[in-house]
Amino acid sequence: MTVSSGSIRVRNRTASWLTEVFQPPVVVSIQLLISPLAEDGFPGSIGYGALAALFVCVLPLLVLLVLVRLGKVTDHHVSDRKQRAPVLLMALGCIAVGLLVLRAVDAPLSVIAMVLAVVGGVAVLAAVSPFWKMSGHAAAVSCAAVVSVLMLGAAWAPALLLIPAVSWSRVVLRAHSLAQVVAGSLFGGVVMAGIWWLLQGWLLG
Repeated sequence: MTVSSGSIRVRNRTASWLTEVFQPPVVVSIQLLISPLAEDGFPGSIGYGALAALFVCVLPLLVLLVLVRLGKVTDHHVSDRKQRAPVLLMALGCIAVGLLVLRAVDAPLSVIAMVLAVVGGVAVLAAVSPFWKMSGHAAAVSCAAVVSVLMLGAAWAPALLLIPAVSWSRVVLRAHSLAQVVAGSLFGGVVMAGIWWLLQGWLLG
């Protein structure tokens, strides 16, 4: 059975929408904004989550967009595998500065734990990128979904459906292979979320 051109357009448009809406900077920013929920004081402490998002997501994204504009990077999804390691190292530098600022303003330990979990994820992606293009989209949405369930309870389990949806979008757009999105999903949901779980238990315990 052949697939109509209209169906292909709808599929590709849906995949593009999922990829843009749930791109890592957006997903991680939301994750950081809600991170103070693990401690008393929320929503008054949401400003610390916003400060973390500034250094972890907003500033690296702005630098990336400038690099794209200058022609140094292909696009804001960094589709060229060879360009990923330098971009991720730039992001790590911004995050390191952010951690220093967060400590200086005595940010909640729950926010620090979330940032450190992101650091672990970005460091591994930077190390793997020169050799294999593991999906950052899948890793980010998987980590966020699992952490949301662990932090907020079983009522948030439907968020886990975002993992196959975003992974599907990356495969449809031919940005990643099935193996790369599966690896990204497992890495984000097991390793990154696991780092957060251990850190928040250690720091807040």
